[in-house]
Amino acid sequence: MEINQEKIPTVRLFDGQLAPCIGMGTFGSDHASPVKVKEAVYGAIRYGYRFFDCASVYGNEAEIGEIFTKAVSEGIVRRGELFITSKVWNDRHGKGDVLISLAQTLKDLQLDYVDCYFVHWPFPNYHAPGCDADSRNPGAKPFKAGQFMEVWQQMEKIADMGLSRYIGMSNMTIPKLEAVLPLCRIKPAFIEMEFHPSFQQKELLDYCFKHGIKPIGFCPLGSPNRPVRDKTPDDVVDTELTEVVNVAAARGIHPALVCLKWAVQKGVIPIPFSTNEKNYQANLRCVTEGLLKKSEMELLEKAERNCRLVKGQVFLWPEAKGWQDLWD
Repeated sequence: MEINQEKIPTVRLFDGQLAPCIGMGTFGSDHASPVKVKEAVYGAIRYGYRFFDCASVYGNEAEIGEIFTKAVSEGIVRRGELFITSKVWNDRHGKGDVLISLAQTLKDLQLDYVDCYFVHWPFPNYHAPGCDADSRNPGAKPFKAGQFMEVWQQMEKIADMGLSRYIGMSNMTIPKLEAVLPLCRIKPAFIEMEFHPSFQQKELLDYCFKHGIKPIGFCPLGSPNRPVRDKTPDDVVDTELTEVVNVAAARGIHPALVCLKWAVQKGVIPIPFSTNEKNYQANLRCVTEGLLKKSEMELLEKAERNCRLVKGQVFLWPEAKGWQDLWD
């Protein structure tokens, strides 16, 4: 049975418009084919999801586009009820490339516009899909505000053209934001950031709130199915953390649902991904049921382990000492 849309909380953006408080990611990683992802997206729309996070580099936008068109033509949902995002990949940071990239995304997703378009990473450092953790591009370079702004000015133009209702940034840090926000004619409506109980990014979160930017949290469950290249021996498993497990046990729910409730109550839009119908339905349903208590939220704050899972080491430049250099 479909979730009643009135039960799904919303968040208010800087211009007063509303967006769903939770979305569905579409990064199939190394384990979900484009066909599997599109089937999950169709089931998710039928169940009540309205926010979908896409990206050209995920390699499945054409398949997902078939589903958006199908769902609208079948009368399951109207286009205006969907909040669809996508991102420009690192190899499309040159002059005129952002418009070309978005044009391909719109064609693949079978849309006239997206609701938000993101700069996926704040530098043009490219890596081939599926590469291993030791892969390096000899042309990779550290972040430069001027170079980023050349891309952002293209983003502002596609917003002017009405091809994207909002524009956003992803994988940013406070120093990077401080360098570019004063230069922006159109400020980002959203920032996509890694966010889960063992990596809470409190300073960055507070910075976003202060500047009227809505945070979207990827890896909200600790991304157990992330690519092998993004896994290291020291990584924490969020759903096994004592604090998360204790809250889940007291409520009789899966620890993953605790992570999602916590994120939403922190003011973040989590975008979990699953092709399992039972799981993606539970992910959406949990935000319509029972808020976490203040004492539970305080306990979950103690789950912080400063454990960044998506380290981005494949984007390092030759002179970089380690993945930490990407994050200032």
